[in-house]
Amino acid sequence: MNPTFMESEWWVFSQLFQKGLVYRGVKVMPYSTACTTPLSNFEAGMSYKEVSDPSVVITFPLVEDLNVKFVAWTTTPWTLPSNLALCMHPTLEYVKIQDVKTKEVYIVGKTRLEMLFPGLKKKGADPAKFYTLLETYKGADLLGKEYVPLFPYFASWKEHGAFRVMNDTYVTDDSGTGIVHCAPAFGEDDYRVCRKAGIVRKDGSLPCPVDANGRFVSPVDEWKGLGVKEADPEITKWLKANKRLFSAGMEMHKYPFCWRSDTPLIYRAIPSWFIRVEEFRDKLIAANDQTHWVPSWVKERRFHNWLQDARDWSVSRNRYWGTPIPLWVNPDFPEEVVCIGSIDELEKASGVRINDLHRESVDHITIPSPTGRGTLRRVEEVFDCWFESGCMPYAQNHYPFENKELFEKTFPADFIAEGIDQTRGWFYTLLVLSTALFDKPCFKNLIVNGLVLASDGKKMSKRLKNYPDPILVVNKYGADALRLYLINSPVVRGEELRFVESGVRDVLKDVFLPWFNSYRYFAQSVLGYEKLGKVFVPNNSVCKASENVMDKWILASTQSLLRFVQGEMKAYRLYTVVPKLVSFVDQLTNWYIRLNRPRLKGDISEPDREASLNVLFEVLYTIVRAMAPFTPFFTEYLYGQLRTVLPASEREESVHYLMFPEPQSCYENPAIERAVGHMQVAIELGRTSRERRTKPLKYPLRDVTVVSPNKELLEDLNSLRQFICSELNVRNLELTSDEAAYIRTVAEGSKERLGARLRKDAGKVLAAIAQLSHEDISKFRSTQSLTVLGHELTAEDVKIMRTFSGEKEKFEAAGNDELLVVLNLQVDEELHHAGVVREIVNKVQRLRKTTGLQLGDPVQTWYNIVDDSTGVLRTVFAQYGPALTNSLLLPLVTAAHKPPTQAMTQVTLQIGDEGRVEFFITRLAFSFDFDAVRAACGGCEDTAHAVMLVLNTRDYHTLLQTLTTSNKWNGVVNNKQVTLQY
Repeated sequence: MNPTFMESEWWVFSQLFQKGLVYRGVKVMPYSTACTTPLSNFEAGMSYKEVSDPSVVITFPLVEDLNVKFVAWTTTPWTLPSNLALCMHPTLEYVKIQDVKTKEVYIVGKTRLEMLFPGLKKKGADPAKFYTLLETYKGADLLGKEYVPLFPYFASWKEHGAFRVMNDTYVTDDSGTGIVHCAPAFGEDDYRVCRKAGIVRKDGSLPCPVDANGRFVSPVDEWKGLGVKEADPEITKWLKANKRLFSAGMEMHKYPFCWRSDTPLIYRAIPSWFIRVEEFRDKLIAANDQTHWVPSWVKERRFHNWLQDARDWSVSRNRYWGTPIPLWVNPDFPEEVVCIGSIDELEKASGVRINDLHRESVDHITIPSPTGRGTLRRVEEVFDCWFESGCMPYAQNHYPFENKELFEKTFPADFIAEGIDQTRGWFYTLLVLSTALFDKPCFKNLIVNGLVLASDGKKMSKRLKNYPDPILVVNKYGADALRLYLINSPVVRGEELRFVESGVRDVLKDVFLPWFNSYRYFAQSVLGYEKLGKVFVPNNSVCKASENVMDKWILASTQSLLRFVQGEMKAYRLYTVVPKLVSFVDQLTNWYIRLNRPRLKGDISEPDREASLNVLFEVLYTIVRAMAPFTPFFTEYLYGQLRTVLPASEREESVHYLMFPEPQSCYENPAIERAVGHMQVAIELGRTSRERRTKPLKYPLRDVTVVSPNKELLEDLNSLRQFICSELNVRNLELTSDEAAYIRTVAEGSKERLGARLRKDAGKVLAAIAQLSHEDISKFRSTQSLTVLGHELTAEDVKIMRTFSGEKEKFEAAGNDELLVVLNLQVDEELHHAGVVREIVNKVQRLRKTTGLQLGDPVQTWYNIVDDSTGVLRTVFAQYGPALTNSLLLPLVTAAHKPPTQAMTQVTLQIGDEGRVEFFITRLAFSFDFDAVRAACGGCEDTAHAVMLVLNTRDYHTLLQTLTTSNKWNGVVNNKQVTLQY
């Protein structure tokens, strides 16, 4: 570890020492007798094994009546010589019973009598054959009762209140006898309960007759030198010989083993240095109140509850590696302690100058006693790693020895982030130390991350290989896809995530591909624009001047997205951004670009084309900058493409050199956002109706009716009617607020709620609710309040059900609480023919795509009707030729006129239910009068064939322009000058 970091740790500890917050006590910890070292709880949980241990039930006669005995159970007989108390649950029931056979009287948990009488486990067993019930108590009734100690070794502890009954809620009645024996030196709860009762003090000694190797020492002389586990059978014999053993056996259970030595662990009191956290517990809670956590429930519940019960913190560990605790103690007078807070202080006190603070550089240094009573030596312990991590805010800057101004400017930190498992770890130690030092938290905001688990819900394990290789995931889907998947997961809400690779794939599919396609369409549109000899340069003023409603909408939506992202980031809510981004990408690709393709291609007008290109660039450029922190690699790529059209003075090398874009108020337009939102809802409902009745969008319908009492909504839809008609492929849009003509509204009361509240009147009220008129229900929907037979009802009391009242054979309706969309499904001959036209166009376009053709490729499409049982196909090709040509941008010609050119593609396709059509796609080619060509070539057939081959390999459109201009072609073929007339 860096010595500057370690020196700051010394300073922190010295500040606590000077405030009187440091003392020496003991802490019960998992302990490896083989390695002679304590283990952390994490290490203790690394290796559990199923073992068979002694199980003994022991009696404890009451001092006030030696014939009555408490009965306790344990699987660690070796802890019994150190027993100081018994513990019962204050609210559980206990019984005094007399054994029918032995006449002995015992007190035991009411639900644990089977421990004394195993025969009770048999079905139909009669308790009266085993015991007689004498009395029943609560655990609290027996509080303070004294009993006779098992062993004499620590009899003097009676002066401190030992050998009596205590109460605590950690006692359960699901095992044992409901009475727990307490040896405070060998159990964490035992120590806590005895300390609470005043039997032991936190800075006092403990009855611990076990040495560092796990062997008994004085005063337990009977088993001195025996390992604790070796002593178990000997102690059991002693209990039996002294008539304190009720029963003995073996118990199979899981027990912790040392992960290093593979030997059983014990729990043992270890001398430790503590910080008096309990003294400033209220300050900790107050400091926590000054912080903002995401999610808030971790702070308000889990962490707050932990702080309320915060106990003194053991900061020392018996290890070699770590920062040495800077305490020098007089071995002859332990009360004489000197705490060192820096290298300079150590030099001043000892006369030794060092630059390294690790143990090998510090342990040999002694300090003369300030009182002249000998020499002080450093204690052997090092700091707990959690103390070291809690010092991070100060030690990272070597505060207060360096960077004082920097520290004061940046403290407390704006935010920190870690896993939820740090709630009782790093989050806690950070707050404890900053509160003890400065009486305030060291962070303003905290993001709590949940745990990422394998797809089966288990912890990710290298051994089990129950997770995909992250490098392979990144290589396959990209780092940004993985990042967005995690940001959009429960992990950033402090919850668990079951990692599934398909989730990363879905992010790529739902976010990045549509996003990239929107850029690609922009690039293709710019390329088409520049083929006309123009150069596209983004111009903000063009965006601002556009009066197109969809331009205004997408620009306004972009500003709303920016404000949303800014607001959520200020609140540290990462998980809300991705759903909003997904929604926006959908709006951009499936609404703005799709509805504006004719404008972007220049089919409307050049000013319209320029406006839509500028708007699309502005949106893409803004989103790239806004999303750069979330998707750094993808946005860097897109920015690299977009920057090529920027003026040279505005081209930064990286998107990450640009500031986050600020919302532009000139583009904000809540009214248009609301109107388009209403339009989208109406269109989606209309599509739902089509899907229900299997009416593909290719086939037009006569009209759609939107019903809503909201006049503003109807006005919004009226202003956008052309889009609704186009997207739903209907000829006409009707808008009405007359709900009664289309909707049947029924009210139904909640029997459960009204029955419980109104009792006898409930039946009458329920009947009256069922008879409410449409007007009454409409009023209730707006006010959410209604009086029926003198009773005030709310939305929780009444359920409103709305159904379409029209002819379901002719109409299909879909709606929500705000509007109803009704499609007229009746189709006449003209609508049917128009649908077939769109079907043909769709099939031909797909055929061109699968052939690999690009827009503008010189090809000709031919058709041949193979099957037309209804006659509709011939009618459509005959009457709707111009419509087909307009949609396909090239004419469809009957195959009867097709020249004998080899077709690029030839396929027969089914057109709806009407029949089958064979389509041919050929390259455009010129036809020749062979005799005339041969004559122009001086009668040479070889030269004539060569001329025709040469001309058909030329670019069709370029040659056509030449021939149209000059009406002839001149060239040299096979060394002959040839002139052909057009």
